[in-house]
Amino acid sequence: MLKLSRLWQPIAAALLLLVTSACASAPAVTPGERPAPLVPLDLRVAWVLRLEAQRVMRDPGIAAAAVTAPVAPSPARTPDLLALLMDVDPAVRGRAALAIGRVGMAEGLAPLAATLADAESSVRAQAAFALGLLGRAEAVDPLRAAVADADPMVRGRAAEGLGLIAAQLTGPEAAAIRGPAAATIADAFAGCGVEIAALAPDDEAHPQLPAIESCRLAIFALARLREFDALARVVLTPEGRPVSEWWPVAYALQRVGDAKATPALVRLARSAGVYTAAFALRSVAGTPEGFALAQRFAVDAAADARVRVAALRALGRRGSAAGADTLMQVLATRGLAATLTLEAMTALAATGDLRAVDAMLDRLTDPRPQIRAAAIAGAARLDPEGFLLVVSSLGTDREWSVRAALATTLGTLEPDRVRSGLIDLTQDQDQRVVGPALSALARVGAPDLEARLLAALEAPDFAVRATAARLVGERKVPGAVAALTRAYERGLSDAAFDARAAALVALAGIGGDEALAVVRRGLSDREWPLRWRAAQLLRAAGDATAEPERPAPLRQPVEYFESAALLHPAFTPVAFIETRLGTIEVALNVVEAPLTTASFVALARAGFFNGLRVHRLVPNFVVQTGDPRGDGEGGPGFSIPDELSPLPYVRGTVGMALSWRDTGGSQFFITHSPQPHLDGRYTVFGQVTAGMGLVDQLTLYDVIERVRIWDGVTLK
Repeated sequence: MLKLSRLWQPIAAALLLLVTSACASAPAVTPGERPAPLVPLDLRVAWVLRLEAQRVMRDPGIAAAAVTAPVAPSPARTPDLLALLMDVDPAVRGRAALAIGRVGMAEGLAPLAATLADAESSVRAQAAFALGLLGRAEAVDPLRAAVADADPMVRGRAAEGLGLIAAQLTGPEAAAIRGPAAATIADAFAGCGVEIAALAPDDEAHPQLPAIESCRLAIFALARLREFDALARVVLTPEGRPVSEWWPVAYALQRVGDAKATPALVRLARSAGVYTAAFALRSVAGTPEGFALAQRFAVDAAADARVRVAALRALGRRGSAAGADTLMQVLATRGLAATLTLEAMTALAATGDLRAVDAMLDRLTDPRPQIRAAAIAGAARLDPEGFLLVVSSLGTDREWSVRAALATTLGTLEPDRVRSGLIDLTQDQDQRVVGPALSALARVGAPDLEARLLAALEAPDFAVRATAARLVGERKVPGAVAALTRAYERGLSDAAFDARAAALVALAGIGGDEALAVVRRGLSDREWPLRWRAAQLLRAAGDATAEPERPAPLRQPVEYFESAALLHPAFTPVAFIETRLGTIEVALNVVEAPLTTASFVALARAGFFNGLRVHRLVPNFVVQTGDPRGDGEGGPGFSIPDELSPLPYVRGTVGMALSWRDTGGSQFFITHSPQPHLDGRYTVFGQVTAGMGLVDQLTLYDVIERVRIWDGVTLK
């Protein structure tokens, strides 16, 4: 049982800021300069939470002229985020700033930029992060100025904001900001080497001291900006050596994707740190020393599994006979864990070494379906002709996932040899096979392919219809607009919106007035994520004014946002995830992600997760579950809004999986190691507090036997 700290109890949980207060650089505002609020604190916080969930700046029932920038402090008398941004209470101002970033409207840009001059450093930091969430190029100049703030956390959040914007922009707009933004960050953080020099390689404590935390954010921002020269000024000495073996240095150097980072990464690959070595190994196998290190780690049974995974991947280089030798040695290890077996098989196939064919064929009858699926892909990649001869003698696999993998693999081979087999797979009794089979058949072609795709738009399974819609749009099948319009309308009766979304994407790709008219219907779809998606598609098609209909529908009554359950939780709820290996304990986040946590708790107590499988596992990255279909396409029949926060993804962080913005539902993941590229992009709603070793041991298709919740009163 984890009781909320005494600090958290007097005010609404969602009000709290994640950053520590420090001396402000802006002139202090005396209490008399801000009018006293006329509305109780609880109600002001409730307004923030509700408007954020509705994705609006102010109460939709209030007719108000659009405000582009705050003019003078004004107490909030009605639900309005811009007025709350000027609240007398700095905690309210900071939380309103975060809400404006989450809402994502351009109207919030100027007010947030003005808030970068707030007297409270914690508010300025939240405003900087929120500007990053908006992802607009117009926020770059205010954030570059904020990188010079006197407070280290404001500087760090401003740098982070610049990185978040760079990650969301594309094309010339992105290219125009990267260099100047990176140079500004490098100028401000060139002294970070002194701050981080003594940190242990695997130190992932959060938060660090402000100066160190600020450096961490700047290093990650430079990684997102992909500017090596600027990054080198912060993390390398003039001689090109790393200023520290701390893992963020290795992460950023490999993430920036520049060959000039290789010598420093080779040094870091020799680090005693798990994270540092694993990140560095991703980029150094092309050097003799790096390759030798990868070979050594790959065969070392005593090495940390995360480092071994990185080493195995590094050895998967086409034409590398020495890499193939090492990988076959690993595969021959008795009792090798399934995750390592899969990684070795994938890497071995990537070498293209024909000596590995027998190792693949031997595993076509392995009792584990994930191994059989990997063997199919590997054998076909290495020896297509031999694979087709062998696979024709095998019976139909009992596992749908293996049949789906077979379909995907057949789609990469000679069309005349595989077409009839793929047609059979498009008629599989398990709908989770039909979608991959249709995609593969579209790649190899068939005389009646277009008719098959149009027929699939009427399939009972929404995921099959989504696949068909995508393929119809890509091929611009005759009559596609009418067929896709019907598919969108058919999808209105689905609990899931995937088929409708795919129809809109296909129609937008086809273009023309008739098709785009249907996409515009999506602006008022009953599901908020589809409204947002439709607006994005229309903007890409040239309609710069396209906006989703607001407010977003609420899943809870308005009264819920004013309830004690939301505003004054007495305990941090704990989820107990029971598996064959034991129980994993997760402290859920009622502060930064109250709606996501509430949804997870409700699903768990309804038994939704009981019996579901781990449907996705990427070693040294994430383990993912929560899909009732088991193919990554399923959910609870509703979506929840993102609750993006400054919390980082470290080892054991629990996040909500997405298809795109605001599409969270029931699928969640747990990180095996720090994953900074997820920061600010996926909702953090929990942290593993016990059983992380069990998370490491989970394998693909393991069963989540039961999830129970302890709320301080009951365990259910």
